[in-house]
Amino acid sequence: MDAAIPPLPLAGIRVIDMATVIAAPFCATLLGEFGADVLKVEHPDGGDALRRFGTPSQRGDTLTWLSESRNKRSLTLDLRQKEGAEIFKGLVAQSDVVCENFRTGTLEKWGLGWEVLKRINPKLVMLRVTGYGQTGPYKDRPGFARVAHAVGGIAYLAGMPKGTPMTPGSTTLGDYMTGLYGCLGVLMALRHRDHTGEGQYVDAALYESVFRCTEELAPAFGMYGVVRERAGSSHNDFAVPHGHFSTKDGKWVAISCATDLLFARLARAMGRPELASSSTYGEQQTRLAHRHDVNEIVRDWCGALTREDVLERCYATDTPAGPLNNIADIFGDRQFHARRNLVAMDAPDTGEQVIVPAPVPRLSETPGSIRSLGPKLGEHSSEVLRELLGLDKAQIAALRVKRVI
Repeated sequence: MDAAIPPLPLAGIRVIDMATVIAAPFCATLLGEFGADVLKVEHPDGGDALRRFGTPSQRGDTLTWLSESRNKRSLTLDLRQKEGAEIFKGLVAQSDVVCENFRTGTLEKWGLGWEVLKRINPKLVMLRVTGYGQTGPYKDRPGFARVAHAVGGIAYLAGMPKGTPMTPGSTTLGDYMTGLYGCLGVLMALRHRDHTGEGQYVDAALYESVFRCTEELAPAFGMYGVVRERAGSSHNDFAVPHGHFSTKDGKWVAISCATDLLFARLARAMGRPELASSSTYGEQQTRLAHRHDVNEIVRDWCGALTREDVLERCYATDTPAGPLNNIADIFGDRQFHARRNLVAMDAPDTGEQVIVPAPVPRLSETPGSIRSLGPKLGEHSSEVLRELLGLDKAQIAALRVKRVI
């Protein structure tokens, strides 16, 4: 490494990602972006199902895989075979973190549960992601992000009033949310280990990650029995106008006026400052009581102008507003380019570049990096087994014959 470049903050941390698809693997990806050595343990027959999710690449896997499995080394290992389990235990002995998201009890059936692994490595931190957690009456149920959105309470709120509840943005949102919470848990557990020398496991449930992001739903119901319903593009419970509005050119803008001051700015942007007087809609409670009328005024104003015109007038008065970007808009957005949010990487064996989201958050002295895209299945099996366990060519070849790797 160049002496002028400081080591990334997680350099020296080894992570075993034995999970599949997004939730727990996303935690491992985040750790890898900031320097951890991530070993992606996959079954020899087909590997992680994420390799087949999304748009196919010329290499035979998918663009989702190339992006979301960045900075990982792929090792194939059949954990159901005794030799595979023993190799895995050897890797655990030399690692800091294990990420898994099998159904509750699966690893215990294989003889690789938490109690076994912590005896091998008392300093181990283990992330365990499931739909409903390791305990409770639902612990044995299968869980996916779409179901977690429903159980956790946000799917009920997505969509138009009295209409069919909609997918809240992405079917995998709950997976990413849980990966983020899982990463936070792993980092806190590593911090605890630094002080005590003791490892622990992080129990992350998909539905809990979703439920944690539901604002005042719980206290409002607990205190007043309020059940929030779908409000479409407007969050009418607290602020008006506060939603999405179509423009003359068939595009959309988001406008957020959560205070009287912000509404006064919007009124100036619309060329109608009188709307913000105390005798009209200048006070929040008045706007809430006449939300339909206020939204209709804003809707008519936006509908008579192009998106560029609406935003230009809002920006000129410091009214919080922005475009509803599709991915084409994002690729042309100056802010995304100025912040280098889009990173072009050479995709091995394709002769093409793949553009992927940059690592976040930004650290001033040791920013995260993308050193490689998702690996080919088993690309690093021989390398890892030689490097960590000291196996020679003959031993590795024998494992391949037995389909252990």
